[in-house]
Amino acid sequence: MKIFCSRLVLPVLLATALAGCASGPSYTEHAASMQAVSADKGRIFMYRPSSFGAAVQPEVRINDDVVGKAKPKGFFYADLPPGDYVVSASTEAERNLSLSLAAGEEKYVRLEIKMGAFVGHVKPVLVDAAEGWEELQKMKFIGDQF
Repeated sequence: MKIFCSRLVLPVLLATALAGCASGPSYTEHAASMQAVSADKGRIFMYRPSSFGAAVQPEVRINDDVVGKAKPKGFFYADLPPGDYVVSASTEAERNLSLSLAAGEEKYVRLEIKMGAFVGHVKPVLVDAAEGWEELQKMKFIGDQF
């Protein structure tokens, strides 16, 4: 009975975990068709590099407007006018990141999963451009999947 259960349960768990990961073109594939940010706007890239807590995929908001979902191994971006913004995501607790964006500037926000009492929390973390760009190379574009 134990062998039967493990042969049945393991594939189901694996399929569930993989189903939660992002699907779409890789960053490199998408970058070929991605328009450069206009001179009067800045760009905020948001991405989730980890598959930990794959079932936790809350909406990500900028100043209360939904801009995407925190899908494992996925990225999306928003082009916005210069100004101050709050990037947030919430499950049982809301986590916020405040940042300023200048015209022509690119910011990178890593969406990290942290343990929660019942559900994992998504914590937006501002990372430097070199680190963000490097991590983005391993992500898939999910901008149109929310």
